[in-house]
Amino acid sequence: MENNEIKENVSEGRTVLVAEDVESNFLLLKAIIGKMYNLLHAWNGKEAVEIYEQFQPDLILMDIKMPEMDGLEATRIIRKVSQEIPIIALTAFAFDDDRVKALEAGCNDYLTKPLSAPLLKETIAKYLV
Repeated sequence: MENNEIKENVSEGRTVLVAEDVESNFLLLKAIIGKMYNLLHAWNGKEAVEIYEQFQPDLILMDIKMPEMDGLEATRIIRKVSQEIPIIALTAFAFDDDRVKALEAGCNDYLTKPLSAPLLKETIAKYLV
């Protein structure tokens, strides 16, 4: 994994790590918040943990269902290192049970796809004051 493949101008402003295995979903997030925040992209939970450790982003948008390691397991691992990093779960599944699991794993918040752009921006801003 080359730094230039995952890094997008991390030198300025706030950095958000987006853990998302579907490219079109990442591109949508990039279109919504890419001008407001510096973005890092992880394709799965394992990469999310590695990128978190290397770059120490200000916030993580964590997809729940991903290959290799899901977002819940990645969140648990990151929580062993940091209780402070805001982690917002993103999922296409809007079941109460999934919300509970995400919060129990250590996510601070939970948003369902399809995402509302204003709600996404508002939720991120709430944690990056």
